[in-house]
Amino acid sequence: MAWPPSARAQLGGILLALFGWVSSCVTTIVPFWKNLNLDLNELEVWNVGLWHACVIQDEGATECKAYDSLLALPLVFRLARILMIAANGLGFLAFFLSLWGMDCLKMSSKNTELKRQLGVAGGVFFCLSGIVTLVPVSWVAYNTVQEFWDQTVPEIVPRWEFGDALFLGWFAGFFLLVGGLLFICSTCWQETPEPSQLLPTYPRREAPNQPRLPNRHQYTATKNADLVI
Repeated sequence: MAWPPSARAQLGGILLALFGWVSSCVTTIVPFWKNLNLDLNELEVWNVGLWHACVIQDEGATECKAYDSLLALPLVFRLARILMIAANGLGFLAFFLSLWGMDCLKMSSKNTELKRQLGVAGGVFFCLSGIVTLVPVSWVAYNTVQEFWDQTVPEIVPRWEFGDALFLGWFAGFFLLVGGLLFICSTCWQETPEPSQLLPTYPRREAPNQPRLPNRHQYTATKNADLVI
């Protein structure tokens, strides 16, 4: 059976949002938010993320170390941790709400409005997840630019640059926003089933029992029998 256009649009929206959510989770974990190329030592590349820092050597060996203390991190990294975890949680909740709100999931006519509300809520949570993902990624990028062009730092000091995780985070937030908006629009355009126009039926009423009249021939035969006696 062919799906209606609204169901296909919902499927496209949830797939886009799901791709964005997975990318957001990967962005949270990987240690590639910022990288540092040392001109004096080109054999090592430093990378930092929200949870640990890594040194990649020219031979291909990688050594990572977790941060010793949360309070020792810069303020932007501490808030980025909280916001990225919140974004991943919102996306996880939005995915299950969107599944219950999909048009291909058949429910009784009484729950049609509930299914539409769940779908809209799932799309809204996807959009919120995308916005919350873009905030820390853009904030870290802004601080990196400010530090890179800081005139008070001597030119001989190495500068931090954008890591691959920042670009992945931007793509993740974009896909979450587009997928959430597409899911909301397709859910609002769902066709509402019209109530049946059948005439009301009433229970059949039986006629009351009437007294049974005696048979005419039976009455005549009885009367003749009395005359013979």
